[in-house]
Amino acid sequence: MSAPPRQTHHRILTQISIDHYEKATREGLFDLTSGEERWRDRHIFLEEHGYLMRPRYLPGWKPSWINTNYDPFYCEDYVTLLHHRVIDATRASDHAMVAIKSKIPRQSPELQIGQFLASIKDPRNHSVPVYEILTDPLDTAQALLVMPYLRPCNDPAFSAIGEIVEFVDQTIEGLVFMHDHNVAHRDIAYENVMMDARALYPNGHHPARLNFNPDAQTHAVPLPRAGRNIRYFYVDFGLSLRFQPGSSTLASGNVGRAHVPEVMSNETPYDALKTDIFALGELYSEEYAKYTNIEFLLPLITSMMQKSPERRPTAVQVSREWQNIRAALDDALLRWRLVPKKEQPLERVVNDTVAVAWEGVYRLKKMVSPES
Repeated sequence: MSAPPRQTHHRILTQISIDHYEKATREGLFDLTSGEERWRDRHIFLEEHGYLMRPRYLPGWKPSWINTNYDPFYCEDYVTLLHHRVIDATRASDHAMVAIKSKIPRQSPELQIGQFLASIKDPRNHSVPVYEILTDPLDTAQALLVMPYLRPCNDPAFSAIGEIVEFVDQTIEGLVFMHDHNVAHRDIAYENVMMDARALYPNGHHPARLNFNPDAQTHAVPLPRAGRNIRYFYVDFGLSLRFQPGSSTLASGNVGRAHVPEVMSNETPYDALKTDIFALGELYSEEYAKYTNIEFLLPLITSMMQKSPERRPTAVQVSREWQNIRAALDDALLRWRLVPKKEQPLERVVNDTVAVAWEGVYRLKKMVSPES
């Protein structure tokens, strides 16, 4: 049994193309990769635990385009995994999408710290929930980690200033929560901050072909983030450390993707909490570099990315500094569109004109119906 794809239509091929794809299929061009075969081999185990994988990962799978005039690209079972260690699945009990991560040692901090943080009921908690931890049936020293399916936090791209503000709100809140519980993430980067984007895609989207509908054939058009419940989560605690209350937070070793200046080598000791501050500031600086009208972020970024870790604020101090900045932002500014630095002058005039018109519509609606 598998999660059935929603088929609507296919791109029809010419006979020449049909012959080409039939030959390529026979020669194994579209076969499962070795990473995909690992998931196929766990299909029955996961199904017994209530998780249904896509048809491609059924034992004995045969491409659906064989003996048809369909273009393989528009067949759902053509779509491979984004990352060989993580597979999407459907939970049979409620049809919820989940992500299952493999190759995690049973004693990994990713399991221990991830479970610890997920167990704490606190509205400030932006650590990815842990649904279940399963022992890998084919390698009992490894675990399979079941989590909610999440989407990259910046896909689709931010489009309004208020969306950036909300992102900063939640990521700082989540960092304060982690540090309050003596956990240093040590790999804060865009790849490890994800979002529950269901409100943007009420009809869903394909879990691996992200910009397509579940059928993997037609493009998915997201709704705007503004006014919708988008929650951001920190994921991947594989490099994380948990300290005893009141103990030193000095550490050594890998700090992931961030370019933290004090980490000169894997042997150099550093304050793990202060590396998180730098890494989150570096993440914000990536957005700051894209747009002309979020200059209010610069003082916060500068503070968080100071070269000397002793001069960087704590997470609580970052939160206070951000709240002071946020309090000075006008509501109308939050509704204004983000202006890309690469935008051409004529394009900017057109886009600003549209934005002014929408702001006028918003204000008119508020005058007519103040509760809307």
